[in-house]
Amino acid sequence: MALTKMRRITTAALAIGIWVGITGCKTSPIAEPNVQELIAQQMEEQKALAVSLYVDAMMLNDLNERQEALKKLDLAIELDPEFALAYSMKGDIYQKQKEYPNSAGAYEKATELDPWSFKDFFGLGKVCQAMREFARAVRAYVSACNLDPNHFEAHYGAAQCYYELKDYKPSLEHAQKAKELNPSSGDIEFLLGDVYEAQKSHTEAIDAYRRAMEIKGNDPNIMVPLAAIYLRTGRHTAAKELLTETIRIDPNKGLAYQYLGFMQLKAKETDLAVKSYETAVQINDKDWMAHKGLGVAYMLSAMKNSTNEKLKTMAIEQWNVSLQLKADQPELKKILDKYQK
Repeated sequence: MALTKMRRITTAALAIGIWVGITGCKTSPIAEPNVQELIAQQMEEQKALAVSLYVDAMMLNDLNERQEALKKLDLAIELDPEFALAYSMKGDIYQKQKEYPNSAGAYEKATELDPWSFKDFFGLGKVCQAMREFARAVRAYVSACNLDPNHFEAHYGAAQCYYELKDYKPSLEHAQKAKELNPSSGDIEFLLGDVYEAQKSHTEAIDAYRRAMEIKGNDPNIMVPLAAIYLRTGRHTAAKELLTETIRIDPNKGLAYQYLGFMQLKAKETDLAVKSYETAVQINDKDWMAHKGLGVAYMLSAMKNSTNEKLKTMAIEQWNVSLQLKADQPELKKILDKYQK
């Protein structure tokens, strides 16, 4: 009813304006200002009603009546298209409902209307990160960091997204700033380890992963990449100990079995390697690396026992599965062509 009333006022005001414009009526020197005043009054009334609808939406949202809240917000925006707070609340509600595209659209509109809103840039960063739209997320997070340079989560989010984009220099800068803001965060140390390792700074990566483990304890998600660095730097004993402990803590950590299998192949413990890779495939049969490694283990076993054609066939089967899961493996294709002749 309120919206209908506003539309009637608008229609009337426009009609008067059109009539004055057509007729060129000059009978009253205050006729034209009156039209302007009427339009201005109507706009103020619309804005007041929009605020009232926004308050209703806040109450409904607090009661978890989110769909009704969204309806109120849509009406508020219809009355006042520049109502930044209404768009902001829509972003919040859609984010809670994990409707990330809608949330991002609402937050983006809120930031256009209010470019000083840290909250909306930060919210936009979070939902874009959740959608894996990392370039868009970075822009939002960086804007949030500029508005509040001492916000840990904004710098952490920016560092994560830059890392996903393989843009390691700004990732490191934001990660270091986040660490400065929260030196006791195990998550930021873990991320620093990832960034350093991506830059092949093995010593710094090892130190960061170790600090992360001091804070978070023996977390398999940290232990496995740390073991991988030990392998790359020739510290096989330390790697094996770490992988064995990882498997004890989490028997379903497939990547730990893969690295262990790789070490066993290097040590010519082929039978043990086969078992490790078979376990990795059982844990995740969609892991192309596990299938590739298992194929290698089968083929090396076949080479040790040249009469065992079954193992060769099994190796080729595993390599084919790996290529089905990830076609872009030119070296594996060459090896497969060689053995299938």
